[in-house]
Amino acid sequence: MGSWFEELPVGTVVHHAITRTLTETDNVLLTTLSMNPQPLHLDHEFAARSEFKRPLMNSMMTIATVVGLAVPELTLGTTVANLGFGSIEFPKPMFAGDTLHVVTEVTKARLSSSRPGVGIVEFRHDGYNQHDELVCRAFRSAMMHCRPADEAE
Repeated sequence: MGSWFEELPVGTVVHHAITRTLTETDNVLLTTLSMNPQPLHLDHEFAARSEFKRPLMNSMMTIATVVGLAVPELTLGTTVANLGFGSIEFPKPMFAGDTLHVVTEVTKARLSSSRPGVGIVEFRHDGYNQHDELVCRAFRSAMMHCRPADEAE
């Protein structure tokens, strides 16, 4: 189960337990499903002539996995809706075979002014590769349920 709004005060830091190695299959599936013909993701010969010398992991795969790895501890069954992203950065590339791990910090939290029983939380999700290099930073806002009265601590 994820966390209730009350369990997510500003400054909360979560080192997510689940990690994920991204594969070439992941990259090809996401890239083709999203109709992205970018040869840097799909064409080994093209990518070999790039500065990276091999295909890049599609950045949409990276951000989706970073957010997904945060779900069990944060939003699983406790979120109303994802409200949006403030910014997303990819300071280093990911490649097939790289393993992601994620650390999240709560940067903002407030009760909703228009909806009773919910709060708005901003998360900063930092995704790191197996060398502890930052590969993705995303600021995400989510509407979170407050703890139900019948589940008081």
